[in-house]
Amino acid sequence: MIWTERKPLRRLSVVEAHCEGEVGRVIVDGAGAIPGGTMAQKLSWLNTSGDSLRRLVMREPRGFAASHAVLLTEPTVPEADAGLLILATDKAHAMSGSNVMCAATVLLETGRLPMTEPETTVVFDTAAGLVTARAACHQGKCTRVSLQMPPAFALVLDAEIKTTEWGRVRFDVGFGGVFCAIVPIDQFGMGISPGAARELSDLGMVLHERIARAQRAPHPDTPELSGIAYVMFRAEEPDGATRTCSVLLPGRIDRSPCGTGSTANLATRRARGLINVGESCTTRSATGGTFAAKLVSSRRCEAREVITVEITGRCWIHGYSELVLDPDDPFPSGFLLSDTWGPMAGRFGAGE
Repeated sequence: MIWTERKPLRRLSVVEAHCEGEVGRVIVDGAGAIPGGTMAQKLSWLNTSGDSLRRLVMREPRGFAASHAVLLTEPTVPEADAGLLILATDKAHAMSGSNVMCAATVLLETGRLPMTEPETTVVFDTAAGLVTARAACHQGKCTRVSLQMPPAFALVLDAEIKTTEWGRVRFDVGFGGVFCAIVPIDQFGMGISPGAARELSDLGMVLHERIARAQRAPHPDTPELSGIAYVMFRAEEPDGATRTCSVLLPGRIDRSPCGTGSTANLATRRARGLINVGESCTTRSATGGTFAAKLVSSRRCEAREVITVEITGRCWIHGYSELVLDPDDPFPSGFLLSDTWGPMAGRFGAGE
């Protein structure tokens, strides 16, 4: 019998965590080096030359629709503890509040960074800027995580698109680490609830395509951050909280209240004079998870008001896994099918 040497498997070590229900799969080993002298350059490389890693992790059979992956890298600036990029279904993104909370929780609870009680600070280098996480710690656990989000601002208020289905649809656009279009849900005669998730997702995908076509959303400093990442529906609750529903490509809703969306929403509230420095508000997801959003500071930057927002939420580790790619596997880039990923899956490689 002649033995042939088997080609090595590719392995990725992952710590599974969720933030108020939104899954953030933190890749802790096996991803390899990501080229680029800045996090924005690393982001650009992932979205142009290095997309095979994202496809491997995010798509079936290794990935699933209701998740992100957190890619940890060496930081590009000395004041940061780790670099961080977000792998999503459509592409790599600069920032996600829930995923940064997951990353801080994983790094501290697994001992990859030292934990100091009652509070530990972790600084992340992201393409949207430095993000400081303050984790409240007790008996080896992170009981909550507060993030100082990247500089946020309102881009436009009360913009409109014309539709044949719903007439004129009003929306705001804010930047909270990425750009999102914030759409009042009362324009559609429906609310935000778990039972409406599929309808909200389909509606959000249609609006995202039309709004992104009408509103370019250029970032003033970092071109890699330009463009509307998603639509977030907004409703005001009787207790003063804001109910949110962020629709993520290619068609599913964020299980958490969405850190970047909550930050962008606070920027639009500030632009309307509805919140003052030092005040907080609660954002609540379709599943009932909550974030606290606090307006920390405000400054003028040329003709624009730029604010600093603190987002606080909770995370839990729920598993440990190792993703494997056999060199003979027929699906090295994974696949998406519309039965799970929604009718827009075909735009993002269904059946590949």
